[in-house]
Amino acid sequence: MLSRGGALAHSSDDLGAARARRENFPVASRLLPRPVRRHLLAVYGYARYVDDVGDEAEPADRPALLDAVDADLDRLYAGAAPRLPVVRALAPTVAACSIPAEPFRRLVRANRQDQTVTRYETFTDLLSYCELSANPVGRIVLHVFDAATPARQELSDRICSALQVIEHCQDVGEDHARGRIYLPGADLRRFGCADADLAGPATPVRLRRVVALQAARAARLLDQGAPLVGTLDGFARTAVSGYLAGGRATMAALSRGRYDVLRRRLRPRPARLLAEWVLILTRGR
Repeated sequence: MLSRGGALAHSSDDLGAARARRENFPVASRLLPRPVRRHLLAVYGYARYVDDVGDEAEPADRPALLDAVDADLDRLYAGAAPRLPVVRALAPTVAACSIPAEPFRRLVRANRQDQTVTRYETFTDLLSYCELSANPVGRIVLHVFDAATPARQELSDRICSALQVIEHCQDVGEDHARGRIYLPGADLRRFGCADADLAGPATPVRLRRVVALQAARAARLLDQGAPLVGTLDGFARTAVSGYLAGGRATMAALSRGRYDVLRRRLRPRPARLLAEWVLILTRGR
């Protein structure tokens, strides 16, 4: 019988791209040209596959599966044919957009870290994790749009870290069920939270305060990264505005739901997302 990891390894043709299409990625919008969409779906297919290996494969299989991704990246950048379909799908994108290997490798490192590090003591520690788990995606996207300058990458990192923190706020219960706590331990203790608070059917007030604190920090990061939009034009501006709009609309959803993230997943309203997107596009941040 195939383990979950074996199934992942053998069904990677469609897994990552399908997950990318199901998720609310503004940059995969039909507003973008088809070649750009293909590049972005290849990137997100890779990122989702690596995440699924790190989260959903049998724990004993995960190191070997991540090793296989790293080995395939070696093949790709050496000019040889990768074995995994999700890595093979990256080849045209890497060649056309001159994307370096490091951001792809960092995503693998993030999922390796998830196998051994299950808690973060401070928000600074969490941001260090975001440097591996989130920021590389933004840098890759900038390469897709031929816009990857050092200054833009720094601003992109702020936005991507914010989006990762917001996702952790949404997924408190799901993460806890996987044995991981991304809310900083120092903040949980400060508000008197116990591990059991993260496993209930509703979110205690003390835990809501912790989530609200992380959301406020994420909002500041979004604002710090927002000037990136003003440095871009064309489809790059459209895509990055979508990222920023998604973050701000999700922040509004968290606030509207009073940070009760255990009762249900708090998602942005489509109308709010569209309004944020238009506003950002027009004012440039």
